Amino acid sequence: MTRIGVIGATGYAGAELVRILCTHPDIELTVLTSRQYAGERFDRVYPAMAGFVDLVCEEVSVERVCDRADLVFTALPHKLPMSIVPELIQRGKKVVDFSADFRYKDAAIYESFYQPHTARDLLAKAVYGLCEIFFDEIKNADIVGNPGCYSTSVLLPLIPLLKEQLLDFETIIADSKSGVSGAGRSLALTTHFCEANESCKAYKVAEHRHNSEMEAVLGLVLAKPVNLSFVPHLVPMTRGILTTIYAVPTEQLSPEKVRDCLAAYYSNRRFVRICPDGRPPDTMHVKGSNYCDIGFKIDQRNNRLILMSAIDNMGKGAAGQAVQNMNIMLGLDESAGLMAAPFPF
Repeated sequence: MTRIGVIGATGYAGAELVRILCTHPDIELTVLTSRQYAGERFDRVYPAMAGFVDLVCEEVSVERVCDRADLVFTALPHKLPMSIVPELIQRGKKVVDFSADFRYKDAAIYESFYQPHTARDLLAKAVYGLCEIFFDEIKNADIVGNPGCYSTSVLLPLIPLLKEQLLDFETIIADSKSGVSGAGRSLALTTHFCEANESCKAYKVAEHRHNSEMEAVLGLVLAKPVNLSFVPHLVPMTRGILTTIYAVPTEQLSPEKVRDCLAAYYSNRRFVRICPDGRPPDTMHVKGSNYCDIGFKIDQRNNRLILMSAIDNMGKGAAGQAVQNMNIMLGLDESAGLMAAPFPF
């Protein structure tokens, strides 16, 4: 059994990670940290975990974490992991980081959207953890930068079609709607019930940080610059992301060609499901799971391909994908611990 530590276990993504890990057949959850809840049992912070997790949350001590864990998840806000991860790596631990600190190869891009990077030397070693795209690199990685939730929902539908040069690189528009849990557990006026309920609003239009992440990954995969317009929206649901992407085809596309392209790329990938014709993706159908459902429609009248995807932002958009990355890094079955069916309603 591989010993696992979670630094930052009591935020929403960290708690979802603990929920998945506590029934994983091949690992032992040995240490949880939480600045806010140090000294409290995890199942008192999250009573749903009673009978599953009785560990006491601790203050972060890299030395103590390293003594009791072989692989460490850092479920922390941006900037904090870069101060912790170097020592974890130096002590021979594998790391899956939830923040943006290790998602970029180019420190200058990271710094233009976040803050100065203090662990630049590790960026070349880090692997972007989009499992279906970078599986071989993740297998040999010591550091994985777990992708952003929006980025996952946009990149998975786009990459196969762009790699086959079926879409015009200069015409991509992505529109995403996210549940409120994507904003995290900390209090903020915009996510109070009275502000978010009965409301749907765009935010950070054309300047969301994940926009740069998507473009950086597309540039890496396709070996050429790719720009896209991205508009995120906050909708009054707890969890889930629905993304709609619009792009102009480079040739006359048939539904069969689009479906064959997606199916060929993801035929052996357990967590990508191509929706049947006439049934667009729905966040309800992936809730509580690590699945990404992809659908499409060809708008012949306007010469446009419409791609759609649905993920659970806490699952495939965060903790589920992190566990998938862990499985790959440890040489386990990629789906271990992740095969619970989505909630049916």
